[in-house]
Amino acid sequence: MSKSILQSTKECFLCGSTCDLHEHHVIYGPFRKKAEHYGLKVYLCAYDHNMSDNGVHFNRSLDIQLKQYAQESFEKKYSHEEWMKQFEKNYL
Repeated sequence: MSKSILQSTKECFLCGSTCDLHEHHVIYGPFRKKAEHYGLKVYLCAYDHNMSDNGVHFNRSLDIQLKQYAQESFEKKYSHEEWMKQFEKNYL
């Protein structure tokens, strides 16, 4: 995983597990490459990623929480204006 601005350790961002980690792009779809460029990704264990109904891919509330954290982190480093320019949606 290229450098994340959201996480500094290689463990599940949600539960801390170090087993069966997956890279999760918090912002995806047409903005995935930009998310990669800006480090808007975290490690998630399989359970918290896509192997349970509670995983971020099936839990809209969790998906939004991660997007909010990503936006807050991005804006601390850059700005709200730059977030809107790059990602076009306000999650806060």
